[in-house]
Amino acid sequence: VSPGNCWAFKGHQGQVVIRLPARVHLTAITVQHITKNASPSGTINSAPKDIAVFVSLLGTSGGALARGGDREEETLLGMFSYNVEKGPMQTFPLKNMLLPRAFSQVKLIVKSNWGNPWYTCIYGVKVHGK
Repeated sequence: VSPGNCWAFKGHQGQVVIRLPARVHLTAITVQHITKNASPSGTINSAPKDIAVFVSLLGTSGGALARGGDREEETLLGMFSYNVEKGPMQTFPLKNMLLPRAFSQVKLIVKSNWGNPWYTCIYGVKVHGK
């Protein structure tokens, strides 16, 4: 059995903005990596470790802009750690209670991985909500 392809980025930090098919009241996010047993090298040090999830307030009702020009104002919905000792799919609740509205995109920022100096891999991301 082969683990398939991952979304890999250079180094231990990276980010991705995921455009959702509709506006969603976000409740949780699931991150997936392979297990040590499925890894051809027997290690999973390329797995993400510290992850932050943001939404942009630009384009929502109010269309707020951050101070200092045309940068988007972002709100942190959660910071969490992917644990390589747990299962390959890990779900983390998001703090959307303060923002009772729907969003059309979500930003996932990987701040560190489990020790691979060359690249970080993510095998799947699922966004949960209503």
